[in-house]
Amino acid sequence: MSLKDTFTREEWFKIMTGPGRAGAAIVASSPSGVTGLLAEARAIADSVRDNVSRAGRTPLMEAMAADLLGTPPTADELKDMDVEKARGLEDAKRLSLEGVRQAVWLVSSKASPEDAAAYRAMLLEVAQKTAHAAKEGGFLGMGGEQVNDKERAMLAELEALMGPALTSGGTVTHETPPLAAPGPDGSGNSN
Repeated sequence: MSLKDTFTREEWFKIMTGPGRAGAAIVASSPSGVTGLLAEARAIADSVRDNVSRAGRTPLMEAMAADLLGTPPTADELKDMDVEKARGLEDAKRLSLEGVRQAVWLVSSKASPEDAAAYRAMLLEVAQKTAHAAKEGGFLGMGGEQVNDKERAMLAELEALMGPALTSGGTVTHETPPLAAPGPDGSGNSN
């Protein structure tokens, strides 16, 4: 049994999309122009690739690397994942943060402390590299600052979001499960 088999298909999807959500939280906190968005998207992809291909990677990083090299999910499989769509920047930030929280919780509760620490470090690195990928507030590449106040605030929020769930050993220190999607009656119960 592989580490991936420890998780349901939906849980694994949340784990695999966690790094992108960490980067998306930064992007949504201070949107850039087209070239900035491209640079930030590249920073997310490069950071994920670097993390899952490092020597001495953990079993979780091995499983993620194998999944990234495998066949991508089909459109039908993605439809089954019931991914909530953002309706604006504030909603995008909220959904990104919730996705990161759920992914960190899943890894912390079902994987080793080493995997949890490596995953958390990857998410933070993705967010930091995304924040540093493009200058904010300039005009035609002149002026602006590398990381603005909104991005710094989002980085701090991501660190705080991931920090309390982990002890120095990387284990869960609380039992707050990820939020369940509302059931058909809107109650959160699936029955």
